Amino acid sequence: MHVEDLLRLESLDLTLLWGDRPQLTREITGVTATDLEDPGRFLQRGELVLSGLVWWAPADDGAKAERFVAALEEAGAVALLAGEETHGGVPEVLVEACRRHGIAILSVPVHTSFRAVTDTVYLRQWGDLIRRPAAPYALPENVRAELSRLLADGTDPDTLLTRAVARLGTPPAYVLSATGRTIARTPTAPPLPVRRAAEAVTATTTLSVDPDASAYAQWHLHLPEPVETPPRMLHEIAEVLAQHRRASLRRETTARSRAADLLALIDTPSSPAAPAALRRALEACGLADQDPYTVITVKGTADDDGTLDALTEALHHLTDCGVAAGRLPTAEPGEATAVIGTRTRTGSGTGSGTDTIATTLKNLWPMLQSRNANVPLHGGISTPATTPQNLKGALTQARYALTAARSRRVPGTEAPTSNLTAIEDLTTLGALLTGIPADVRTAFGVHALGPLADDTNPSHRMLLETLDVFLTHNGSWARTAEALHLHVNTVHYRIQRVEMLTGRDLARLDHKLDLKAALLCR
Repeated sequence: MHVEDLLRLESLDLTLLWGDRPQLTREITGVTATDLEDPGRFLQRGELVLSGLVWWAPADDGAKAERFVAALEEAGAVALLAGEETHGGVPEVLVEACRRHGIAILSVPVHTSFRAVTDTVYLRQWGDLIRRPAAPYALPENVRAELSRLLADGTDPDTLLTRAVARLGTPPAYVLSATGRTIARTPTAPPLPVRRAAEAVTATTTLSVDPDASAYAQWHLHLPEPVETPPRMLHEIAEVLAQHRRASLRRETTARSRAADLLALIDTPSSPAAPAALRRALEACGLADQDPYTVITVKGTADDDGTLDALTEALHHLTDCGVAAGRLPTAEPGEATAVIGTRTRTGSGTGSGTDTIATTLKNLWPMLQSRNANVPLHGGISTPATTPQNLKGALTQARYALTAARSRRVPGTEAPTSNLTAIEDLTTLGALLTGIPADVRTAFGVHALGPLADDTNPSHRMLLETLDVFLTHNGSWARTAEALHLHVNTVHYRIQRVEMLTGRDLARLDHKLDLKAALLCR
């Protein structure tokens, strides 16, 4: 289907605002609805972009529209369909930006829903498949027609899978996520535990539904029993499921946009967000009355774009919790954040408590990490925020715990920190210090230890060792001398030297703590 085909449909009543022949003959591969100011990372090449223009305001300058359209061009979008409802029309600055970047722009009237446009595109795509000669296809024409109808009706994945494999005799079949969630199964397929399902994802009888998705977002068609069928038929069944998957991704993109708005309110740098605005944002994400809330922040690598997919997949395992996952406006590349509503949706009061959230995610983390072993995934989990107004503090906690998780080891120990750390895990001074950025820890150690920080000096190394042992033995002269095989007078002399060089009095508890922290920060 091409862009110009949409203009010919009277039912949509679209108006071309700008677009020449080269733009109008571009082929549409999919549709994404978004109101993000920078939607580029959520788009795939060849997609049609629907936007209600909520991200733009009449007071905005042309640069904002320029950035939006530039993101579409960079992502390879074929056209922009702009809704007229928000502003009573389409801003001229947006039309001009589309002209400069070679992106066709069409206006969508108030009486035409985005759903109508989306359904039209995907029904047309499947209609094209059905009308093609049957020879290249393994699935019969009537089966493809039925599956096309089910997709258009938005049927549930269990029914779609069951009808898709009916031609094979309805064998046991599953659709599994990257970490072993069962998304769909046929009536003949028994429930599959998550760990076994995760192992099945890599089995030879498993076919990837969407190979272009990130390692964390892929779906897999799994048939535990071999079936005698042409491989082409299985691939066509996988393509049917991929169409359903794309519909769910469109809904997920909308949810991520709302989550980004919520996170932007929480991370307001100056004064706290207005309670009414915060409540509206929580309601838009389905998190109203879901308190207490837990915040989790995850970091991958700067050049990896799958971190949000990884976080989203992990949170799908919290079946009793409401979640809103997206990116903060101030997020570094490869960083994603989510707000988790702890109270169950049903109001039963039993759901996943905050302890269960941390336990579930920690148990899942190695499996999630294994899906892309080359990209280390670190995460930090806050304590519960009992009210929406406490969410900013919970975000600060999650970021601190993330920094702790990214530290290579807890100071003073040989044990590495967990890749997923909760604030509740930071119960010692050494663990607490891991949440402080490395350069800050280093600066504190240097200033607190003074000349002793230069451990290239053999005398300084000796004094640091004596100080460490002295503090470890709670300031006991005798036990320190015994541990170092020294005379007590020698220990006294060395500690006096430490006090002179650092300006600290080791008879005082606060000075002992200062130097202990400095040693841990080295």
